[in-house]
Amino acid sequence: MINRRTFLSGAGAAICGANLHLQGAPAAPGPNILIITTDQQSADAASYRMGSRYIRTPNMDGIAANGMVFDRAYCANPLCVPSRTSLLTGRYPTETGVMDNDDRTKVRLDPQKLPLMGKVFQAAGYNTGYFGKWHLPCPEKENSVHGFATIESSQEDPRTAANAVKFLQAKHDAPFLMMASFLNPHNICEWARGQKLSLGEVGQPPSLDLCPPVRRNLEPQKNEPDIVALMRRSYQRTPMFPVGNFDEKKWREYLWTYYRLTEKVDAEIGKVLRALRESGLEPNTLIVFSADHGDCQGSHRWNQKTVLYEEAARVPFVLSQKGVTKPGTSVRLVNTGIDLIPTLCDYAGISVPENLPGLSLKDTAGGKNAPDPRQYVVVSNRMVQGAAVDGRVPTPDGRMVRGQRYKYCAYSEGKQRESLVDLEKDPGETANLAADPQFQNTLHEHRAMLAEWCRKTHDSFAVPAVPAG
Repeated sequence: MINRRTFLSGAGAAICGANLHLQGAPAAPGPNILIITTDQQSADAASYRMGSRYIRTPNMDGIAANGMVFDRAYCANPLCVPSRTSLLTGRYPTETGVMDNDDRTKVRLDPQKLPLMGKVFQAAGYNTGYFGKWHLPCPEKENSVHGFATIESSQEDPRTAANAVKFLQAKHDAPFLMMASFLNPHNICEWARGQKLSLGEVGQPPSLDLCPPVRRNLEPQKNEPDIVALMRRSYQRTPMFPVGNFDEKKWREYLWTYYRLTEKVDAEIGKVLRALRESGLEPNTLIVFSADHGDCQGSHRWNQKTVLYEEAARVPFVLSQKGVTKPGTSVRLVNTGIDLIPTLCDYAGISVPENLPGLSLKDTAGGKNAPDPRQYVVVSNRMVQGAAVDGRVPTPDGRMVRGQRYKYCAYSEGKQRESLVDLEKDPGETANLAADPQFQNTLHEHRAMLAEWCRKTHDSFAVPAVPAG
């Protein structure tokens, strides 16, 4: 269903309608901004990251070839609705009150307190458009709240691409901000359940020798927090996560399918990029490529998202504009949920909404070599999609602190409710060092980081005590 207006008269009419709505607004300084997001794509699930032996994503590769790839970019929450809400508001999930998917119907965003991205750019004179998966605690029809003058929500990727192309082909008398929000490779959820894939099948996996190998961190983390082990049992008791009995063959077929679904969405992205080039808009358009969260792909015997492991929480994030961004890779710490809006405002030359906690990445994307302004970034989660275990449905909250070398997680439940991993030596998070006497100082340092963050953001999460002195 198309909100506010339809495409019956073509995207050009929609753009005119947007301009009328903004009559009297100051001329935007530019550039155009094209945001491309996928759903459930991990940071390394593209051929520009892992090579082309098992996956080929030429269109994502093209974006990366001309842009800065942020290798340490994390979503605000590894679940759809809270992550997307942060991307569109620039606020942490603990600030928006959207911590899980159920909150979409429980929370109503106040545009005065939390101005959404579309509203910010519309007020600055931008034409604004949004196409694809919405999944936000704000009705699509309420354009006055979210600020996207032209919007069509759809979970059909070919339709999303077609409408994005129409928007790009229309006449633009002002810079635009447009978001193309694709669904795949999210269909891997349905594949794991043995369901029909909503965006079309990708064929049967080939013989095992042609499938990718299982993840090196397939087994549960050594000494993992007891609540994580409990939640694995809880989730795998529901039909949503039927992977408890997956053997090596099944996980390898899972990966093969996941990569095919990623290639499938890459082809749709290619249609949008081709329209951008053919319209002549590419030279003055900043392209942002990212995902709302990742997919565990069998790591620690998890599929889907929600958990704080790297495969679910770390996402692709690329800023790309030929001649403006410097091609390369940055290890600067990024929280996409809070850093996207300040970055886009910096490129557009417009004021950032007051009190946003994020930082602009523009200078880094342009090749400016400076120390990372952050010691750490924080990711939050709430696990609510499980079934009863021992007569109770657990719903723990978690907080993740990603420092320059170590990663610390704490949970609201459990006897052993912390984890600490040396990501430099153990990028697969195979061993929890939280109880190791050699790492107690490091553990306490990261507890202090989380405590500091909770104070600054008014988060009531109960941080384990930091010893005095």
